[in-house]
Amino acid sequence: MKKWTDILLNPLNTLETTIQILHSGGLRIALVVDNNNKLLGTVTDGDIRRSLINHVTMDCAIKEIMNDSPITALASDSPDLVMSVMRDKSLLHIPLVSKDGTLVGLEVLHHMLENKKYDNPVFLMAGGFGTRLGPLTEKKPKPLLSVGSRPILETIIRQFIDAGFYNFYISTHYKAEMIHDYFGDGSDWGVNIKYLHEDIPLGTAGALGLLPDNFTKLPIIMMNGDLLTKVDFKHLLDFHHEQGNKATMCIREYDFQVPYGVVSIKNQNVSSIEEKPLHRFFVNAGVYVLDPKLINRISRNSYLDMPNFFETQIKDGDNISAFPIHEYWLDIGRMEEYERANKEIRDIL
Repeated sequence: MKKWTDILLNPLNTLETTIQILHSGGLRIALVVDNNNKLLGTVTDGDIRRSLINHVTMDCAIKEIMNDSPITALASDSPDLVMSVMRDKSLLHIPLVSKDGTLVGLEVLHHMLENKKYDNPVFLMAGGFGTRLGPLTEKKPKPLLSVGSRPILETIIRQFIDAGFYNFYISTHYKAEMIHDYFGDGSDWGVNIKYLHEDIPLGTAGALGLLPDNFTKLPIIMMNGDLLTKVDFKHLLDFHHEQGNKATMCIREYDFQVPYGVVSIKNQNVSSIEEKPLHRFFVNAGVYVLDPKLINRISRNSYLDMPNFFETQIKDGDNISAFPIHEYWLDIGRMEEYERANKEIRDIL
């Protein structure tokens, strides 16, 4: 059982500290109090991701981000009354305070602490050639390269299993038989694994066209088979439902610093010089949630990349939700990233 006393913050704590508290606390909320333990506000996982969308820096004081008017309950309220408020307001947790506003506890819905199972399918893309990791990929496909004591793809599958997912589809192409032989039907892990073989490479979205028609009525989580991340897949699925859009794309902030002074020109005269400016962008993190109706739009055996697919949906008027990842994330595309993953394996697991 997690303790609410482990998730306390003061209003001057930074966004970076708050993220660490959210990760270690495991309750998806942090509580902001003053020196007298009076509740000043709350910070949830959603508050963090909204701040990242707005490019809030990691040294920002959490008082600028927190919800300063959280719904609370009195410590003297009956458990039935507290749970009734939580159900009516769709709350996962509610702070308990005394009449003078002093924080005395936190009520958490019991299902948060249970091992909930998710029927949502998980689609893992494992068909790439991994040419940038040659010669390692000359003898085995990249998803079977070991990071620590096990293959990359096994680490990914185990993380989904720990989160309650058990229904997997894996798309294969290069050295597909090695992936089939290693994972089999998934029974060694207590899950179901089915394979979709690409006779020719179909792109990051095209392999979805190999799925059987109307195979599910639930949103599907899709992920590249060469990523290592500690993103909470349950949070991601909850976010997708809350947004109500047909697709959600995980994004990651990427900083690029120009190594030179950038010169601006006006009427052939130097108007300003900015020394080594830092530019921030959001990049595609290779993890998605898609509704079945969207998947049914993908033609069978046609090459299609996910960015192009999403651009088409946006032009057609569909909204794509953005889910910023602040957790550990590493795309193993080159040798330096593979070596880094092996050095950081303790942070990954």
